[in-house]
Amino acid sequence: MDNVIIRDAFDKDILLLLGLLYDLGRPKPQKDSDIETFRKLVTKYVKDSDKTILVAEIDDMKIVGMVSVMFLSRLNQFTLEMYIPELIVLENYQKQGIGKKLINSCVTLAKERNCHRIRLESGNQRKESHQFYKHLGFEQSSISFTLNLKKIKKENRI
Repeated sequence: MDNVIIRDAFDKDILLLLGLLYDLGRPKPQKDSDIETFRKLVTKYVKDSDKTILVAEIDDMKIVGMVSVMFLSRLNQFTLEMYIPELIVLENYQKQGIGKKLINSCVTLAKERNCHRIRLESGNQRKESHQFYKHLGFEQSSISFTLNLKKIKKENRI
């Protein structure tokens, strides 16, 4: 898709970014005050020099995808690691090269910041995403484990 522009996210994009996150299955606000809280979180994220959000925009207006990026220091490396917590392309725009353009923009950023690698996670159920990442040259290099603290609190374990 040639009419796609990858750019930094702006404050005016926040509600659209939240919509993309909901499409990925992230929590939706339960009350109006939650929207303001999420807006503040995204604003803080964008202003952090070790984080960025890029958006894929078509027709100079419509945001159809996004990628969030964090630059992390590691205790065993002299250079930063780029971590991608979210990569989302709206379903109607998938398989058109937009995700690849977002990843290529991440590669450019990682090289500019002299990162030693780019790392991301993808849910076990996202088989198509796994194939997409492998096609782009990513390798499965670890298994991720999660400890749900809310669940522990309810069950009073550990």
